[in-house]
Amino acid sequence: MAVVASAPGKVLMTGGYLILERPNAGIVLSTNARFYAIVKPLYEETKPESWSWAWTDVKLTSPQMARESMYKLSLKHLLIECVSSSDSRNPFVEYALQYAIAAAHARFDKTKKEELQKLLLLGLDITILGCNEFYSYRNQIEARGLPLTPESLASLPPFTSITFNAEESGGTKNKPEVAKTGLGSSAAMTTAVVAALLHYLGVVNLPSEVNGHLQGNKVSEELDVVHIIAQTAHCIAQGKVGSGFDVSSAVYGSQRYVRFSPEVLSSAQDSVQGISIEEAIGDVLKANWDHERTKFSLPPMMTLLLGEPGTGGSSTLSMVGAVKKWQKTDPQNSLETWKKLSEANSALEMHLNTLSKLAEINYDGYRSAINNCSIHTSEKWTEVAVGPNEIEVVKALLGARDAMLVIRCNMRKMGEAAGIPIEPESQTQLLDTTMNMEGVLLAGVPGAGGFDAVFAITLGASSSNVIKVWSSLNVLALLVREDPRGVRLENNDPRAAEVTGAVSSIHIE
Repeated sequence: MAVVASAPGKVLMTGGYLILERPNAGIVLSTNARFYAIVKPLYEETKPESWSWAWTDVKLTSPQMARESMYKLSLKHLLIECVSSSDSRNPFVEYALQYAIAAAHARFDKTKKEELQKLLLLGLDITILGCNEFYSYRNQIEARGLPLTPESLASLPPFTSITFNAEESGGTKNKPEVAKTGLGSSAAMTTAVVAALLHYLGVVNLPSEVNGHLQGNKVSEELDVVHIIAQTAHCIAQGKVGSGFDVSSAVYGSQRYVRFSPEVLSSAQDSVQGISIEEAIGDVLKANWDHERTKFSLPPMMTLLLGEPGTGGSSTLSMVGAVKKWQKTDPQNSLETWKKLSEANSALEMHLNTLSKLAEINYDGYRSAINNCSIHTSEKWTEVAVGPNEIEVVKALLGARDAMLVIRCNMRKMGEAAGIPIEPESQTQLLDTTMNMEGVLLAGVPGAGGFDAVFAITLGASSSNVIKVWSSLNVLALLVREDPRGVRLENNDPRAAEVTGAVSSIHIE
């Protein structure tokens, strides 16, 4: 009876800040770091006292946090009450649970609703697990005296306990309770829980990993329901309507994304204040979701690398607030900066799409150009290009690099004007060093920027050299890579598999 679903974490390569406003687009890459949700009945048979048909039990377990919560769920009004200690509450899972059941009510006929009731009376046992890549293990690696390398990360057991990140060595709380790497753990977790519940309750039929790349309108329709419920739960749990790119990539995988109009969630926001949850979710499912997504993934022979400089995390919320304040106080300059950023984002996207097309048209010429460039710094790329095909490839590579430099320059400008460290000096030095290495196409700060992480896109086999240099600069290269696939049904509990999560399955160069 157990259903296991997983959803990926993300890296926002372009579109930081701009993606908050329509019609600006962003490129978001989904990754091999996945969040898992396991849903099964809590009891083998209905408990006699449940025959009032009023309440059922829900158990939520997070083994990595050593947390277990018990809830009572009202089957009539879908209200949820935590009956264990309140410090272990997880609003993302609570809303995911309420809204997934409300979606079943909204879509089922009378017979199916009766079956749903019987299934829910068996209780729900939900377990959530996140790949190690979502969390920072720098402190633990340093405490063990291990080198700052991906091999040290790979030596940690899958789904390692994360409670030790609560305090710094001096006993002072400088970092958040759980230090994260910025891959969007709450969005991936919410999506995995929603997907597992909707599949378990029979609302959708999720595609499984056996299907490989997912096609067809039917699959798309099923995923649309997962997307709507996950976006709604994630926004309401956060208390704000974000751009939604993290949930969209968790559902559909790597993409070019334009946000939905926030009004589509007005019913769900009203339900917090009054109208029934079932009615609100019925409205949200019928609303005009006007987000745009176009399939996107990195061109062949390119690798996404993520590095953790270990300078402490940044609060995305306060940085977004500072940018919005700057837009109000200096509309002319902010508009100009955004226009330049938008143009550079589009240029980068165009050059990457061109490279994917060139690989399709003449793979041998493309492969030869990438291999040649992978062992040289960018100023030598034009010299090593032989023949018209390779020259075309190099032209697109250099175009992508130039676009990234313009993006970085304007992100820095925006940060300085808003008084926040979007690309702090320490990150600038690291990114410049990285972009000047052999075989590096581009490097930048993902998403809202700050001190969290840096990313690089490398050509051919050049990533191993970047990892070594990063390690010498006290930057921990993570085991994260791009994986363009979105949410999916898993065959078994990831803890039972021989190769578990991104940690064990990744090839370390």
